[in-house]
Amino acid sequence: MNYTLHQLQVFFKIAQNESITKAAEELHLTQPAVSIQLKNFQNQFDIPLYEVIGRKIYITDFGKEVAQAADKILNEVHAIDYKKSAFKGQLAGKLTISIVSTGKYVMPYFLKDFLEMNQSVELIMDVTNKSTVIEHLEKNVVDFALVSVLPENMNIEAIPLLENKLYLIDDCNKNYKKKEQNHSLLEKIPMIYREQGSGTRLVMERFFKKKNLSVTKKLELTSNEAVKQVVIAGLGASIMPIIGVKNELLSKELQVVPIKDFPIESTWYLIYLKNKNLTNIAQNYVEFIQKEKNRIIKDYFNWYKDY
Repeated sequence: MNYTLHQLQVFFKIAQNESITKAAEELHLTQPAVSIQLKNFQNQFDIPLYEVIGRKIYITDFGKEVAQAADKILNEVHAIDYKKSAFKGQLAGKLTISIVSTGKYVMPYFLKDFLEMNQSVELIMDVTNKSTVIEHLEKNVVDFALVSVLPENMNIEAIPLLENKLYLIDDCNKNYKKKEQNHSLLEKIPMIYREQGSGTRLVMERFFKKKNLSVTKKLELTSNEAVKQVVIAGLGASIMPIIGVKNELLSKELQVVPIKDFPIESTWYLIYLKNKNLTNIAQNYVEFIQKEKNRIIKDYFNWYKDY
């Protein structure tokens, strides 16, 4: 056997994604390059690792066993790299974070400088909805989570990062009066919802219940980006974090509708389990955030003050 670490990595990504295209994207390679590496890897085995039916690739049972072994080998190689960095006095290892989907407009800015200062730190960040984020935290499979609604009945530490402002957003072809609108407007327009488990949806529904509003749900979508596109298309309005629509407001595709008691305000929190034995990297990250938070807000979120 003369297969290389690169071939192991390529095959593992193909098996993980069940797609040569997706594997190529994640590895920043061309599809032909990935296909060649797959062929060369398969040539070293007299048992099929995969089969192609139509245009879809299927990993065989043997291929799945090889992929699991490849994952273990690659992790051991990463561990060697981490140990080398540690001996050189550098932070080295993995930092794992699970964030709610709209948190992708926030979290990268609180990570950028830390990762640039610590080149041997590998970031693994999962972007999903609030219920899955909390599940990851409960199972202790991540170092941190980013949420805008704190979980109930969980023993956590919470570091406030940034104010979260939610506004009523609609497309710019609608003509609203510039003066503040009454809550009854929300009962007259079709509303676009996020899916169950979304923190944004939870905040919306709490507001509607508090104000005793009967709102028409037009559509339910599973991502903030999908909600934006549907609102831009004129299919309805939505209550959205202002941080996720900055570019669309500047390009005049979306508008903030002035309405009483808006914005609805919450806070983005970086949270972790209380009494958790933080890794050296995680502890250093907490210290970094506590020291640099205000500077990061000033550097990257100064525009926020205009809303």
